[in-house]
Order: sequence, then C-alpha cells, then structure tokens
Amino acid sequence: MAAKRRTLRRTLAGGKSRARGHAAGAGEIVRAAIYPAIGVARVGNSKDGWFLAPEVPDPLPQPSGFYRDGTGALKRQAVRFRVYGLDADGRPVRELTAANAVINWTVHLANQKAAWYEYRAAQDIPEAESAPAPMLRNITVGDRAGLVIDPGSRHISGPNVHGGKAHVFDTGKFMGTPVYLGELRTDEAGRLVVLGGHGKSASYNGTRAITFANNEAWHDDVSDGPVRAEVQHEGRVLKVDPAWVVVAPPNYGPMQKSVRTMWDLMRDVAIKAGTLAAPPRPSFDGDIRPIFERLSRLQWVNAGFAAAFGWQGPFDVATPQWLARLGAKSDDDMEMRRVLANNFRNFERDAWSPVPWPWLYGDAMNVPTLHTPRAFATLTDTQLAMLDQWAAGDFEPGDPQCEPPRKLEDVPLAAQPDTLDRASLEFCLADAFDPGCEMTWPMRIKTMYVAPFRLAHADPEWAEPSYGAAFTAHLLTLPNGPFFGQAPGGITRWMAVPWQTDTASCRSGLTPSYDPYLPTFWPARVPNQVLSEADYEIVIDDKQPLGERLAAFARRADWNRELGLHTSYTEQINHMIDHFADMGVVEVRDGVEKSPHFPLVMEVENLPHVVRARLSAAVERRLAAAPRTDLSTIAKANRFPRGLLRTRG
Repeated sequence: MAAKRRTLRRTLAGGKSRARGHAAGAGEIVRAAIYPAIGVARVGNSKDGWFLAPEVPDPLPQPSGFYRDGTGALKRQAVRFRVYGLDADGRPVRELTAANAVINWTVHLANQKAAWYEYRAAQDIPEAESAPAPMLRNITVGDRAGLVIDPGSRHISGPNVHGGKAHVFDTGKFMGTPVYLGELRTDEAGRLVVLGGHGKSASYNGTRAITFANNEAWHDDVSDGPVRAEVQHEGRVLKVDPAWVVVAPPNYGPMQKSVRTMWDLMRDVAIKAGTLAAPPRPSFDGDIRPIFERLSRLQWVNAGFAAAFGWQGPFDVATPQWLARLGAKSDDDMEMRRVLANNFRNFERDAWSPVPWPWLYGDAMNVPTLHTPRAFATLTDTQLAMLDQWAAGDFEPGDPQCEPPRKLEDVPLAAQPDTLDRASLEFCLADAFDPGCEMTWPMRIKTMYVAPFRLAHADPEWAEPSYGAAFTAHLLTLPNGPFFGQAPGGITRWMAVPWQTDTASCRSGLTPSYDPYLPTFWPARVPNQVLSEADYEIVIDDKQPLGERLAAFARRADWNRELGLHTSYTEQINHMIDHFADMGVVEVRDGVEKSPHFPLVMEVENLPHVVRARLSAAVERRLAAAPRTDLSTIAKANRFPRGLLRTRG
C-alpha cells in the first residue's frame, strides 16, 4: 500500500506538462477548442423554462423556486459551449465569438439505450465475473435500428438564434414513434446552447417498468453526442478540438457535490495515463478543502451525514474555525491531520467494512455485503495521495480570505477553459457505478479520451459493428471497440432505461440493522433525507418554543415519500416515471441570524405547490411513522445472487 501511494505521489510531483516552452508565434491564435470539453444538460418537464448549467465550480445559490416554473414544473438545465482561440502552446489567447469570428456549430444527439447491453455490474472490476452476463436489451427485437433514437445532426450559427424547426432534435423514432431529444440555440455572442428532452419515458407495448436498470420495451429521452464547430478567424479556417454533450436526469441537489466527483475521477485517469500534470503538492483550497466541505454539505441530503458532519456535529469540518485549522501548516496539528486522513477508505487496508469515510455504496455493493473492498466507495488514488501529503504537512496552505469566483467573467482568461471543464464535471457523480446518474464506469478507461477531460470521437461515417448477444470481457480492449472513439449515444447507453427507475431505487441504509441512513448511493444528486418546508418554517419562527424548533431542525423527511413508501416497489418506480417533477429540489435558504442553535444558511426541500399544500408538519410526521416496503431485496441491491465466485486483485 505504502509503495503504491509513494509511486502516485512521485507521479503527482513529476507528471508531464501539457505546455513546454514557447513556440514561435506564441500568443498568436493557431487553432481553437470548444469548452467545456464535456458539457452536461439535464431533462425537465417545464414546457418553456430552462437555465444554464454552472460555469464555475462554486456558483452563488439561486433564489428560492428558481428551478421550477410558475406551474411547478422542473426547468431544463441547458449547457453553453464556447470556443477559445489557442496559441501554439495550447494556451488561450481569447474567446472567439460572433464579434471576432465566424462559428458554425454542429451537434448530433442520439439515444442508444434500448439497443445496447443490459447493466448488470461495472464490467471493469473483478467482481463482474460473478454477476449475470449482460445480454442485449430487447434481444428478441430483430429491427435493432428501430430501438435507436437518432435524429441526426443539427447545425446552427450566428447570435441570438432561439429555436426553430431546423434546430430541433425531433425526427428520431423509437419503434416508429417520434421522440423529442432537445434543441439548439445561441446566445447574444453566438455561443452554442444545448437543451435536452422533457423527461418523457414510455414503453412501446404498454408494459410496466419492473426493475431499476433494464426495462424491456422502454425508452427515455436522455441522450449524448458530439459538439463540433467550423471556425474562421481573421480569414483563416482553424482546426477546432470538438467537445461532447451529455443530457442527463435532473439534479435534485443543485448545490451539492459528491465527495468524489466526475472531475476528480477523470483527473485521476489522466494523471495515471501521463497526459495531465498534477501540482507537486496539493493546494488546501483547491484539493483538500473541497473534500471536507462536501462531506459537511451532504448533511442536507442524508440524515447520517447530518448527524456526523452537520451543524454542531462531531465532524462539522466546514466551519470557519475548522477550515482555518485544517488549512494551516502547523506541525502541532500533524497528528490531527493524519487521523482525519486515515478515516478515508483505502481498498488495500479497509476490506468490506462500512465504517471508513465517505459512507457511500461501491461498485460491488450488495445486500448482504460481499467480502470485497469494492462493496463501498473510496476517493480516487490521486485524492488519497494528496490527503497523505496534506497530513504530512506537504501542501499549499489555505487562505481564510479566499473567495472563489462566482461567475466566469471573474476568472482570468487563461484559466477559463479549465474552469469550464471543472464546473461541468464537479456536479456529476462518480460514486457507485450502479450504474449512476450522468455517466458510468467506462469513464475510468483511458482509451475513451484523446486528452484530459476530452472524449475521443468516432469518425462520423463509421458504422459500429455488432459485438454479439452478450457483453464479454474482450470488448474492454478490442481495438476500435466501444471504449475508443465514441459515436452519438455512446455515453448514455450504459445507463439505466428509463432513468427514473434507477433514480427511484437510489436509497440509503439498506441494512437497517447497521444504520437506517448509511451507507448511501448518490445523495448529492438523489437526496435521501431532507429538511422539509414545514419543518423549516418551524425552525425560523422565533415565536415557537425553542424545543420544538430544535426538534424540527433535527428531523429529516424521506425525500422518496412522494413515491408512496408503503406501496410495492413496482408502484414506486412507475410513479417516479410519471411524477419525477413532483420530487423535491434541495435549495439554499436563509437560516437564523445571531443564534447559537441554528446555522446562518440552510438547504431546504422545494416542492411543487400542489404537493406542498398537503404536507403539513403533522402529515410529515405521520408519513415518517408509517411502515415502509423493504427494498433490500430489489435487483439493485442484489446484483450478485450467487455471491462472489472468484475475484482478482
């Protein structure tokens, strides 16, 4: 273990740099690139409402109700793409817009889920050998093309282009039925804006959904595909690095980040591949502080995290006092740093215990727990190595006055491209790939990328061959196979179909005899327990007895209660398909000023008006006390019905 960590620390200290020296003509634009390299849009059922995805990693919170329209429907999250002109060393010279360049955008969205392989387990882990073999979905359907929703490419250029038939992805069909996947727009500077679908899922033969990931005859309207641009600048046609767009499910915790984000995972992949340099020592503010802040913020989406890392909890590590101490290079605190760092799970040390942080289910999650370290999640090797350096005092100290940029315009030009990448991917999950929310386990495979955070693209004329009825291990390394250049729909096809059934299955505390709230799946995107509107109103009412206010603050409502927790699992997942927009969005609210009992800022569940109207505090308490259907036996929690047959490593 120690040797492996030392090796990675040497990698962090001595990785290759992407920019060496100054070529002739440095500072002159010689090519261009689209950012973010992977942009994430999200579905929503609002007819016209939408908002832009975060463009900095730490945006300011939006006002209450921002994520819903006037009817209570969920707005879609759109993603904006920009073009940056680069010099010969790959450094940004300026952003290229309609004011200084001619930009013609091309986007191709597709949904391949129903024609792809089932999700059974992440196929890049040894435990996959013990799971049932993934077969093609809808294997009895001979017309495989009829299962792929592919409307083809759409093109757009110029400023302020707001929709129009030519820019809508609505000609793709699922088994003969047209499916809308989204549309293109441009902003006032000619930047590209991509919107996805409306969260509509259906089966072509009327069958009900019965499981979390592989529902036969079903489709949804998430998608993904390449984003390209033709750019002319000062009379020259520039070579442009293309990007990718992923249309994902809604984000029900828009200010939350998981402890290991997709940016962390892709950074780790690039560092290990030698394509990305890491700093010789971690920055407390950039690398260490986010880990502890994320643990603390999960208090608003999981009751177990609230008890340990929440307000006045034993590890309330996101307070200014804690952060000032954690960010100081004091030898007196070295043992304190070491103890905290050693609390994080390490696969080589911690086996299958649920106790080490971050208390999240892993790729080989199962009930009962399997004897494998991957039963629970850990941080990336890069994060763990940086924690080791931090514990030893080898880090850049924190700045208590540090205020992160809240909008892209506050970021220096040279840092804007990387900022856009990080902002996009830090709000994506990289926890248990079971299968996940936005992207899943193939993102760990280095051949998926042509550069850090930038996916490899298949040739637009390339036709993917059939790989057989069952997924086999040889596909992981097959030249020009599914883990090399990607075609439209190639990223989201690994996810659950429809996405709502997986989201409704993402619970916590599936072994109540251990803990009713922990471990958990993906609380940063799919909350478990939340501070309800009714309890929040009690907390902030200083006319209420203090004891009642404290009790209301301590309570957490089950986020899934709207699904009908006493009904069957089948009823719950089908309710989610039809009513996903009725689920709460956890938003930032003002807390209580000048009070030792309550924080200044809280995160509170926002529900549609019609749902909120019937959930008084008394009703909430009755729901909390009602018996619930046991979900520990569902397929999501029992992916290895025969146990582990054999494991490597």
